[in-house]
Amino acid sequence: MAKEEIKKLIEQSKKVLEQDHENFAKSIKSDLASFKKKTLDQI
Repeated sequence: MAKEEIKKLIEQSKKVLEQDHENFAKSIKSDLASFKKKTLDQI
């Protein structure tokens, strides 16, 4: 493999990982928000 190919693959992987991380963080925040709401409703 040429260096350019490797660089492209690394860049692609980095973008995918950043997107996955962002989605994961959003889902956790959403779960926390719904948990807070359920807890407050119970009180």
